[in-house]
Amino acid sequence: MQSTLKHALLAGLSAVTLATPMAALAQTSTDTLEEIIVTAQRRAENLQEVPMSVAAISGEGLRDLLAGGADILALSAKVPGLYAETSTGRIFPRFYIRGLGNNDFYLGASQPVSVVIDEVVMENVVLKSSPLFDVRQVEVLRGPQGTLFGRNTTAGIVKFDSIAPSQDTSGRATLSLGTYNTLTMDAGFGGALVEDKLSARASVMYQRRDDYVRNATTGRDLGGYQDVAARLQFLLTPSDDTSALLNIHGRDLDGTSSLFRGNALTKGSNKLNGNYRKRTVAYNDGDNNNQEYDGWGSSLKIDHDLGAITLTSITAYETTDGYSRGDTDGLPLNAAESQGNIDDLDQWTQEVRLASDTDGPLNWQVGGFYFNSDEQFSFRPYRFFETGGASGFVTLRNRNESWALFGQAGYQLTEDLKLTGGVRYTEDDKKMNVLKALTAGTFRSIENGSNQVQTAYTGTRYVRLKDDEVSWDASLFYNVTDDAAVFARVARGFRGPTIQGRTVSFNGPPTTATSETIISYEAGVKSTLLNDKLRLNGAVYTYTVNDIQLTAFDANGTARLFNGNKGEAKGFELDAELQVTRDLTLTAGVTYTDTEIKDKTVTSSVCAPITVCTVKDPLVSGRALIDGNPFPNAPEYILNFTARYDFPLADGGTLFAFTDWSVTGKTNFVLYESAEFYSKGDFEGGLRLGYKAPDDKYEVAVFARNITDEQNVKGVIENFMAPVVSDPRTVGVSVSSKF
Repeated sequence: MQSTLKHALLAGLSAVTLATPMAALAQTSTDTLEEIIVTAQRRAENLQEVPMSVAAISGEGLRDLLAGGADILALSAKVPGLYAETSTGRIFPRFYIRGLGNNDFYLGASQPVSVVIDEVVMENVVLKSSPLFDVRQVEVLRGPQGTLFGRNTTAGIVKFDSIAPSQDTSGRATLSLGTYNTLTMDAGFGGALVEDKLSARASVMYQRRDDYVRNATTGRDLGGYQDVAARLQFLLTPSDDTSALLNIHGRDLDGTSSLFRGNALTKGSNKLNGNYRKRTVAYNDGDNNNQEYDGWGSSLKIDHDLGAITLTSITAYETTDGYSRGDTDGLPLNAAESQGNIDDLDQWTQEVRLASDTDGPLNWQVGGFYFNSDEQFSFRPYRFFETGGASGFVTLRNRNESWALFGQAGYQLTEDLKLTGGVRYTEDDKKMNVLKALTAGTFRSIENGSNQVQTAYTGTRYVRLKDDEVSWDASLFYNVTDDAAVFARVARGFRGPTIQGRTVSFNGPPTTATSETIISYEAGVKSTLLNDKLRLNGAVYTYTVNDIQLTAFDANGTARLFNGNKGEAKGFELDAELQVTRDLTLTAGVTYTDTEIKDKTVTSSVCAPITVCTVKDPLVSGRALIDGNPFPNAPEYILNFTARYDFPLADGGTLFAFTDWSVTGKTNFVLYESAEFYSKGDFEGGLRLGYKAPDDKYEVAVFARNITDEQNVKGVIENFMAPVVSDPRTVGVSVSSKF
């Protein structure tokens, strides 16, 4: 039934999309698309004039996606080229842009997609999960962004900007209630404290969901969460030349980590079997899969106008601690329980920029950046320690210090042709200490449940990696007509050296990878057509990642880090937005990406020692040759579509209908290819129907997320055939207001 509905919906959406240009040519409305302003190059610019591939989502559009209690992962597949997943609940999002990302779930793992919130980089994966509330705009920068944003941006950036304080008194609030008593509240209010001198804005978020999954083994319920966050901003303008923006924010999360269902996949198939039940699990471990995190941070941005130059300083601090615990075997066995703690995490960043502020043909900016993080992690990978004196927790300390100098300039060569280029020099220094390792004792084996001897850890206790790299980019932007432009861009970036310490939990030495570098080429078009009613942007791209950092999972399920020779990718993306009539707006996007690992000698561990899957790659000593395989979690294609229709009423209000849909192509979850560990054609949609009052004073709507109740597999614990499955359908009602 779901399959029939799925194909019918896709056919209908395709028909509407294909009919769109004809409808646009026939209509006579004077309404046009609004200009989108982005800060992808650290200065405000029209999206259509930026010489790179950028997509933007408004704050209102983001809130529609989050209405059912979703978190940052709701952005996955909603933007061409952007994919996201997690196997660790609400605190560990892993992003992929144009197929490039990192599937490692180590708390200290580096990612090639950077998350920037209010101009502050969130380096650690837990910081990347910061709640989204009172957001003004989301920007997705596709391709390497090393010049202006630094290391670990080889795939791109996901950038969030909050609504800032102003002298005007204003506020907004959204409240939604849905299935499983899911409650979401997102609000912001601000205005002047001292006329023309000081303004403030307070923003809050509250999300909760009841425990809706029954543990058949213990009789306890799980699956719920409570996520609370707040932000307070003060904007001081002591003079016309100077402004200072102080941002203080915090979060408290108490919930459930990802739920695994053991043996929910059958050897030879990637389809869920009868062992998967949406509202039931069977655990005897995991302390109910608890997950608790809290943290806070602050930033101070100072801008000073020096005349033809603006000086900007951004100082920021972030800290968090907490833990996530889970029954990773997904079975009523004492086989695999894991827990990861962030005992302490402190991140400091400082950036200083000088930027030109003139109307001449030359614009430029130069600056420096400093980064320092100090993190302490504790791991208990499995419930091994049934008897004896073994210590089940391993404690590691990670320190990372980095600094960079950068500059970028753009020059208007002719009225229609602009050249932009930039360069950045970075030094990166990482250290890891083993503060506490395993002691001798006994543990319960995964394979047969019998007690086995555990020896004390005697391996490496200190690792240090250093590197320095140059990132750069160059682009040409040419206005073909007043309504259309083409651009070409080449960029080089790098992801710093990485240390994977979780292997110490199994008495293995830390694994490491040297820096990976990327060279990317893209060419594209940006156009605003049909009298400003159609915005059509597209790009083709190819890139090569040298010394690509890869992660494989060994027999214990422990991530092991290594470098492959290189990875290659090519593809295209297309974004379109069309104002069909005064009342009908359509958007559509498509991305196709072909990724390939290029290394004839590198191998990956497979689903051993429990031989449960069907490996398609050639095997050497029980390990798979992965040359020619796609990158993990790199969808072959992503399609997305939205439609909104407004029905004006006599009272000045509006009835509206909004729907959004996305489809992702074949996605391999691991480095090797198998008959089980991939998804294909994942399909998800949403719907909103409601009434908006005159002058947008308030809105009442009913909504549905994952409206067809798809059970999409997003990842897997290989040895136990235990998949991670998308959230179930959520329906509800929302109320929002502006004042």
